[in-house]
Amino acid sequence: MTDPQATPQKDKPWLFRTYAGHSTARASNALYRNNLSKGQTGLSVAFDLPTQTGYDSDHELSKGEVGKVGVPVCHLGDMRLLFDQIPLEQMNTSMTINATAPWLLALYIAVAEEQGADVSQLNGTVQNDLIKEYLSRGTYICPPEPSMRMITDVAAYTREHLPKWNPMNVCSYHLQEAGATPQQELAFALATACAVLDDLKSKVPAEHFPQMVGRISFFVNAGIRFVTEMCKMRAFVDLWDEICRDRYGIDDPKYRRFRYGVQVNSLGLTEPQPENNVYRILIEALAVTLSKKARCRALQLPAWNEALGLPRPWDQQWSLRLQQVLAYETDLLEYDDLFDNNPAIDRKVAELSEGAREELARIDEMGGAVKAIEYMKSRLVEANAERISGIETGNTVVVGVNKFTTTEPSPLTTGEDAIMVSDPEAEADQIGRLTEWRASRDEAAVQAALADLRAAARDGRNVMAPSIAAAKAGATTGEWGETVRAAFGQYRGPTGVARAPSNRTEGLEDVREAVDAVSAKLGRKLKFVVGKPGLDGHSNGAEQIAARARDCGMEIAYEGIRLTPAEIVAAVRDEDAHVVGLSILSGSHIPLMGDLMELMRAEGLGHVPVIVGGIIPEDDAVRLRAMGVAQVYTPKDFRLNQIMMDIVALVDQTPVAAE
Repeated sequence: MTDPQATPQKDKPWLFRTYAGHSTARASNALYRNNLSKGQTGLSVAFDLPTQTGYDSDHELSKGEVGKVGVPVCHLGDMRLLFDQIPLEQMNTSMTINATAPWLLALYIAVAEEQGADVSQLNGTVQNDLIKEYLSRGTYICPPEPSMRMITDVAAYTREHLPKWNPMNVCSYHLQEAGATPQQELAFALATACAVLDDLKSKVPAEHFPQMVGRISFFVNAGIRFVTEMCKMRAFVDLWDEICRDRYGIDDPKYRRFRYGVQVNSLGLTEPQPENNVYRILIEALAVTLSKKARCRALQLPAWNEALGLPRPWDQQWSLRLQQVLAYETDLLEYDDLFDNNPAIDRKVAELSEGAREELARIDEMGGAVKAIEYMKSRLVEANAERISGIETGNTVVVGVNKFTTTEPSPLTTGEDAIMVSDPEAEADQIGRLTEWRASRDEAAVQAALADLRAAARDGRNVMAPSIAAAKAGATTGEWGETVRAAFGQYRGPTGVARAPSNRTEGLEDVREAVDAVSAKLGRKLKFVVGKPGLDGHSNGAEQIAARARDCGMEIAYEGIRLTPAEIVAAVRDEDAHVVGLSILSGSHIPLMGDLMELMRAEGLGHVPVIVGGIIPEDDAVRLRAMGVAQVYTPKDFRLNQIMMDIVALVDQTPVAAE
């Protein structure tokens, strides 16, 4: 007879992660060891933008970006410091890295070997998904075809040498951040996985291919519509099983299992009334934990105040404690799936699956995900425009933003140190140590290793072994990046913003009249240059501003991401622009705008109004205005039509430059 007092058998909880890294390898190492001491069970490493895009910290494009959105890692010494006193053989480490994934994994392997670890026992993941970089995040380096080759080089190498390592995290997270509907998120992520497996088939022995299918993992977003999001996860499980079985002939169910980690939605975190974000994060966490069939393998939660700036260690701890309460205090892990045979859930899963199959078929007709990048990008821009329009009109309610906006002052956001700021000395410290590293290494050994890497890229050999050799010799991230750029070329992805106006005209009548009126005064169409200076590839906001300006009747010039201040100023001059709009979300707005405003004046363009949008604290906004920036917008400024009217007003009162 069963003892009624016996404790029910509990499932193991998911991995608890906190996505972290900032300033320097030393500071990030202290943060990791602190988080591990609080019960975090996996590491999730955030790298800064120069590291993600293959530049050293002292490169021109790195100015202002070093240590801002993650940790700078330029060489083996940085990687040693990052994992000092952290035994890698005992860790499950996720590294959010894509274009430079072969290089960062090479550095990780080199450090593990120095620690005396058995490399075959290393456990973790590199994200290594370049297709979503072209669609949403923007930290790509090379064109799609050679990028795909490097993805599968990593996969083939790990099969032989790191059998417990996940060589790719198909990342649909940023697709949702870029506006993807659940059906698009399902289809675009699954199409990416298929593209990788199609390429990988030729690189591993046939008898090992099923195991490699089993090593592909996913990294998914969970939004606020948590019933839909939970159904999306159940659809992912079903569709992946179906694809593995029918498309790739995988018989063993364990290799068809949909294994995924989650970062819940950061796009929906609000700057107004940020304390409400705590509830949003909890509800989104439920979407990926409640259903046993579709429960995540690892979960990382943002901090409540990430729409304001860098979270403090206490803010990260608060998010970690939420996971621990859910896993250890509730009875969630004691039950079978709570949603099996629920007709409402089954209907929603079937609807999402059918929509995803239709999109997948369309992508297949185009030749697969690599060939369909421009199509997928344009679909995301359109879907994001619909999402923003819903918030503007109030059809989509965001509490504290477009409804229930009356509020008491929040004690959580007042006082000194309410938001952590990055160490202003970190960039100089990093560059100083990089200079010392270059001076102390064996230059001949470095050049020989880089020459072998170049040859491997040219000859079609797997780039992993020569990358590891280059790491051990003392090569830098920028040198690795320059080598692959030289071998494979650089790439500028599609913006998704067509020149022709869309059919979305409702509510634009007043703005169009104002644009027409000022254009008549100017004697030509109001010309608006939109740009993204620096290395920040989060282009969603810039795309939506450009698309709305176009639909309002302005003539736009938008060439996409990763522009130097000099390139933007040249575009303003060559396009004879009336106004400039710049988007910077990485926190590097002060140094980048300082350089740009100085160049504008030097080129005789000081009369052209410049507006800036981003995650910009009010103190920084004051500094930007003092530099001559005309307007500063932050996430609370969600009414795009009002921004368009502000642009018209700025141009209408701008004096014409002296001839």
